[in-house]
Amino acid sequence: MHLTSTHIEFIAFGALWTIGLSVIAFVGGSVLGLLLALARISPNALLRRFAAGYIQIVQGTPLLVTLFLFYFGLAVIGFDSLPAIVAAGLGLVIYASAFLAEIWRGCLQSVPKTQWEAAECLALTRWQRMTRVILPQAMRIATAPTVGFLVQIVKNTSLASVVGFIELAQAGKLVNNTIFEPFTVFLVVAAFYFAICFPLSVWSRSLERKLNVGRR
Repeated sequence: MHLTSTHIEFIAFGALWTIGLSVIAFVGGSVLGLLLALARISPNALLRRFAAGYIQIVQGTPLLVTLFLFYFGLAVIGFDSLPAIVAAGLGLVIYASAFLAEIWRGCLQSVPKTQWEAAECLALTRWQRMTRVILPQAMRIATAPTVGFLVQIVKNTSLASVVGFIELAQAGKLVNNTIFEPFTVFLVVAAFYFAICFPLSVWSRSLERKLNVGRR
């Protein structure tokens, strides 16, 4: 049996789920990551320690383990297991939030100290300083590395297959189990990943060049 249009359509459907899961991870991770980044530079020592501890734990735990904990962990302590998409989404949100928080913390702290001091001299509140002076500059710096990290999120969605979620990689495995043509099947899977990730990589490099020109 050979690869047919039906098999390619099934793999394409898995690619759509990969994109959807990536969007969930990125949006959720962005919201939580921004809060963590602000906590990391907060004048409150307790907030800084909490955020730093959270980030160290998540970054030090393999994503595979995090996904297992969300999918199987609740059942162990007596709760109903989460649906595969919910477990995969939560695991990836937690993963993305820790890394985005560190990216954005670095970008916030890279804003020249004189900008922080100037905003303070204008008698702005901390919220006003962050929203009107610091964040607009930090967002410009953070755009390129954030888009670059989005590529990593897309690739890491392949680990969601361990909790039974059928994304692009898992769709390829299922098709291969039917026709036993791994080279052909995973060449198609790789082509789909390339079609998703390559434009993001090009966009990231383009943004980086523009930002460097703007700085000069």
